[in-house]
Amino acid sequence: MGKNISKDEGQLLLRIARDSILKEFEKNHDESVSIIPDTSRDILMESRGVFVSLHTKGNLKGCIGTIEPIKSLFEGVIDNAKHAAFHDTRFNPLTFEEFLDTKIEVSILTCPEKLEYKHGWDLISQIRPDIDGVIIRKNSRSATFLPQVWRQLKNHETFLGQLCLKAGLPLDEWKIGNLGVSTYQVQLFEEE
Repeated sequence: MGKNISKDEGQLLLRIARDSILKEFEKNHDESVSIIPDTSRDILMESRGVFVSLHTKGNLKGCIGTIEPIKSLFEGVIDNAKHAAFHDTRFNPLTFEEFLDTKIEVSILTCPEKLEYKHGWDLISQIRPDIDGVIIRKNSRSATFLPQVWRQLKNHETFLGQLCLKAGLPLDEWKIGNLGVSTYQVQLFEEE
């Protein structure tokens, strides 16, 4: 991951996410969502992994992102905000009324690092709650949980079990020791 994003740049990213969703409601597809100050241009044009999460009245309403740094931070926030609002297949598309009660989170990811482990309990000993986001892979199946998911799934067994289910694997697949596992951390910005 490149340099840390400043608090002001994080607030700008939150405004960009909100503006991009609002423009979809207004059917105004002008992509000049927000003006990037010259002092932030370099960092916001860096390629980064980024997720945008939407919470309506405290409940998850959409979460879409890219783990790998395939787009600039600026483009990734715009695209992922719109996809989280209108194309997360786990939820109905966001309505304007819901949007008015929605808080946005932007998570900037570090590059994932492969985790070597021998068995499930070894895996548990290496994953840090509230710090690590986790990616699991097996054959063509994969899933990730951002570090914020630890807020709801507070212990390793539940966290890893639900992650396995999200990937379409058995609940206890993590115990066997044959998953590809990577971890990453995030710099999180949340609307108040």
